[in-house]
Amino acid sequence: MRCPWIVLPLVTAFLAVAATRAPASEARRSVIVRAIESQRDAVVNIHGQKMVGGTEEDGGDMRRVNGMGTGVVIDSRGYVVTNFHVVDGVRRIEVTLASGRTVAATLVSHDPRTDLAVIKVDIDTPLPVITIGTSSDLMIGETVLALGNAYGYEHTVTRGIISALHRCVEVSRTQRYDDLIQTDASINPGNSGGPLLNIDGQVIGINVAVRAGAQGIGFAIPIDDVLEVVTRLMSVERVDHTWHGIVAKPDGRPGVVVEAVHRESPAATVGVRAGDLITRIADVPVSRQLDIERALLGRKAGERVPVTVVRAGAEERIDLPLAAMRRDAVPLDERCWREIGLRLQPAAAGRVQKLQARYRGGLVVTEVRPNGPAAEQGIKEGDILVGLHVWETIAPENISYILDKSQEEHLNPIKFYVLRGRETLFGHIVSDTVLR
Repeated sequence: MRCPWIVLPLVTAFLAVAATRAPASEARRSVIVRAIESQRDAVVNIHGQKMVGGTEEDGGDMRRVNGMGTGVVIDSRGYVVTNFHVVDGVRRIEVTLASGRTVAATLVSHDPRTDLAVIKVDIDTPLPVITIGTSSDLMIGETVLALGNAYGYEHTVTRGIISALHRCVEVSRTQRYDDLIQTDASINPGNSGGPLLNIDGQVIGINVAVRAGAQGIGFAIPIDDVLEVVTRLMSVERVDHTWHGIVAKPDGRPGVVVEAVHRESPAATVGVRAGDLITRIADVPVSRQLDIERALLGRKAGERVPVTVVRAGAEERIDLPLAAMRRDAVPLDERCWREIGLRLQPAAAGRVQKLQARYRGGLVVTEVRPNGPAAEQGIKEGDILVGLHVWETIAPENISYILDKSQEEHLNPIKFYVLRGRETLFGHIVSDTVLR
């Protein structure tokens, strides 16, 4: 015999249990869960085949291997940052998006020294873009999250802490990394090029290496260093062979402050000047130099682009024309070589500050022109150039600005400061003027 009077209490009890479970599900959405959910779609998995040299055991013959890695989307048109070693030698780069769709990609620009590369994914719809944080305020012991294509397991998430900062790691005779973040979040083969996130869901590093034979030791390139390199890799001069002439930096306000305008540049011709606050270029909000390059990337020489500028508290619009790179324009590295006789590469800020805490960074001398101005003053390969006249030299763009100023203000000779070991040396260098 059925007992219908029992059914109602059972249903009521079931609904009561279900009601108690619903809030618990939301409670489980911790800050870590939310951080991953907010950034997951801006992370891609990279794979392809490459030829590598064999070992002595197999006769040293070349063999085909499957490569894999990770990348982060930094522009909705499909521009992705990854490690160069992930795509080096890969004939056909394939990228799997968070949706599961696999598309082709091409190598846009790369820097083997820092092991960073930019690739372009072939898409017809905008991609989500990673949220960029800063590596300037990292704390040892703070929680971090690694997201990547670990051993081919796509979008693997691991958690750990920052174990140390400013690590220098030599992984081979040809590859050395300076100023890395060390973490115990599991970073495995395939994680290279993926993001290291803080619990706010901001990328604070790009995962790059593991310590062979050691568990719980992984490394990432600080995002501030990544952005400095990627700005050069995505510059319109390098990618499109156009130019604008604006050098800008953040100063805590929304937008970027123009630090310098190159002489005779398109920006100079329309009245952009040092001290201007640029808040937007076309439809792209601007918060760093990289945003300027992104906003102008893909545009043709002669195209005029609206730039929103704030001067004396008032907003103005300037139509900035892009120009083709002049055939007689001297590339920055060549200009530095010809005018002061140096080839320079950015030095990791952590490396410089370990030697002298008062410097924010510098440029490593990689070559000195015999009998050139720098050689005459005793500057040597391995020295770190930390200043010229009254300006610090942290990025290559600083050199261009200083050389322009030296011609405009007749600053010749120019006082220089170099770091040799822990000792700061100085002197006066007479620049060889180059017609531009």
